[in-house]
Amino acid sequence: MNLTFCIIVKNEEKNLPRCLASVKNVVDEMVVLDTGSTDRTPEIAQEFGAKVHYFEWCNDFAAARNESLKYVTGDWVLVLDADEYLSPKIAPHIREAIQSDRYILINLIREEIGAQQSPYSLVSRLFRNHPEIKFSRPYHAIVDDSISDILAKESEWQIASLPEIAVLHEGYQKGEITSKNKLERAKAAMESFLSNNPNDAYVCSKLGALYLEVGEREKGMELLFRGFQDSEVDKTVLYELHYHLGIAYRQKQEKEMAKRHYQIATELNILPKLKLGAYNNLGSLLKEEGDLEKAKTNYEIALQIDPNFTVGHYNRGMVLKEMGWFTEAIASYKKAIQLDADYPEAYQNLGVVLLKVGQVPESLEVFGKAISLHEKYNPLEAKRLREVLESMGFML
Repeated sequence: MNLTFCIIVKNEEKNLPRCLASVKNVVDEMVVLDTGSTDRTPEIAQEFGAKVHYFEWCNDFAAARNESLKYVTGDWVLVLDADEYLSPKIAPHIREAIQSDRYILINLIREEIGAQQSPYSLVSRLFRNHPEIKFSRPYHAIVDDSISDILAKESEWQIASLPEIAVLHEGYQKGEITSKNKLERAKAAMESFLSNNPNDAYVCSKLGALYLEVGEREKGMELLFRGFQDSEVDKTVLYELHYHLGIAYRQKQEKEMAKRHYQIATELNILPKLKLGAYNNLGSLLKEEGDLEKAKTNYEIALQIDPNFTVGHYNRGMVLKEMGWFTEAIASYKKAIQLDADYPEAYQNLGVVLLKVGQVPESLEVFGKAISLHEKYNPLEAKRLREVLESMGFML
């Protein structure tokens, strides 16, 4: 089975080399559709051996992605964005999966590098080169709608999911801020689609979450609830609806309702990695209420699902500290730091516990690291922490 890599780009000379390097030895063909670059993006694509085609941007991601599919000659298609790249370990799993004559779509797990709350998502980016598969929706374009239509007529096909992390996305790095212009474009595109598809659960979940992000909570909640009216709502979308309603109710200080939606989210039959955010946020609510045992349980379930869930180790450390289990708390903080060496809060709270157990030199060393990281990302907290230590007689 031949595999074609397909991507749409515009001014991606910074990200594209890493993306193309990650797929070059995995795929048989690379198709790059340029939508108006003014930098070296097309030249870089050609240097990697990609076939470069051109398309005038029309504010519609689905239209551009469908144009790129016209140039595919392989039996299967792999789609990434320029700020994504393929995990080095996934290639043999992809090659094995596409040998099956049963699958029409293979969902991939994407890791959001730097995202603490929900580090994993499921993306429909590996699919058979079927003439009726096409992208829909002008923003967050997906092939799922066309797949559903095909399955209704050709019931022999199956959908699979690879359990290993396949795609890495670096849109959540510390210090990176989503531009207001980008958010406005996303909002406008989804609002336009929703005007003709008012109960579409997928767009209700995405646009509802975006409204929460920009502070329009009531509009966001209305959309999230509206998503439940979609009779064909996918379980992963259902998770997103409940998860973001949990966030909304937490913002409103309606903690029981928040817990209810997080609990429902954790009970849905989807890939466990996708539920880390709900377990983590439910644990945080329980910790706030003083139910430390249940909070600890939720964090530990999350860590059983993903032992490298950095914020899970940090939050478990916070609970253990409150329970007076200082040795265990120290181990949890150190694990969080091992996974993320630039985690100021983990250093800061490790310093607190080390001070409590009398390890003063070690405590001052990690406090110093916390201050240096805070100075980079949160100068006010760096200043506050330094003043607190000075008031205790420690000069850093």
